[in-house]
Amino acid sequence: MSDLKPAEFVQTMIDIGEAKVKTSTRDLILRGTMAGIILSLAVVVAITAITQTGIGLVGALVFPVGFCILSLMGYDLVTGVFGLAPLAKFENRPGITWGRILRCWGLVGLGNLIGSLIVAALIAVSLTMNFSVEPNAVGQTFIKVSTARTVGFENLGFDGWITCFVRAIFCNLMVCLGVIGNMTARTVVGKVAAMWLPIFIFFALVFEHTVVNMFLFPLGMMLGADFGIATWLNFNLIPTILGNIVGGLIFTCIPLYLTHAKTAPALSNRSATAAQPQLSK
Repeated sequence: MSDLKPAEFVQTMIDIGEAKVKTSTRDLILRGTMAGIILSLAVVVAITAITQTGIGLVGALVFPVGFCILSLMGYDLVTGVFGLAPLAKFENRPGITWGRILRCWGLVGLGNLIGSLIVAALIAVSLTMNFSVEPNAVGQTFIKVSTARTVGFENLGFDGWITCFVRAIFCNLMVCLGVIGNMTARTVVGKVAAMWLPIFIFFALVFEHTVVNMFLFPLGMMLGADFGIATWLNFNLIPTILGNIVGGLIFTCIPLYLTHAKTAPALSNRSATAAQPQLSK
């Protein structure tokens, strides 16, 4: 069989959640940094494709390449651990506490931010010839997009904040399905297909992703977009983080856990019982 059944991959989700919570500080930051670097470059590819073609769906089609690469390399996005890490606590795995879960979230998120800022600075240099010329067409697209999703929300006040929050819920519903997709197949081709589909949906519908936004908006500011850090934090990053937690944990991982986590042991017991008469012959 080239695929895993839900009762099987949900057990993998729990095991991976436990492993991530118990991972060392160095490795959480390193894996988070590399994930931030790779995902940020995927954003550049997607925005370049959109700028060149004028078609948003083209960007959505190519963006998942970065997610697939970082997932296959075993790197971590904070959006994924939002959903996976608490599952080990729900299973009462030894040594798993909410404090260690928050530590995992924080260190992976810090790594993602470091990687995203590194790429943002280097891409800003690339798009402006080391700040000697005005940003090129791709740079102008970054300015336009980042302004619309910060100042645009700020102009709407609370309604804009809620809009960003809701889009973030939907985003991590899809992104965590992509993370889990990597666990549903035994072949690389199967894993890539399972990851590509939900990530395409999130990007095509312009949902809000914490790590993408750690790159997109600092780059916009570096290129001269007319908004500041406070606007980015209050009307994008904070509601995005909160919405991503809700979407990844409550809308994706908890439903799978509740309906499938106990299924595998029950199936194993029934299989063992059914096999007993045959073994006694």
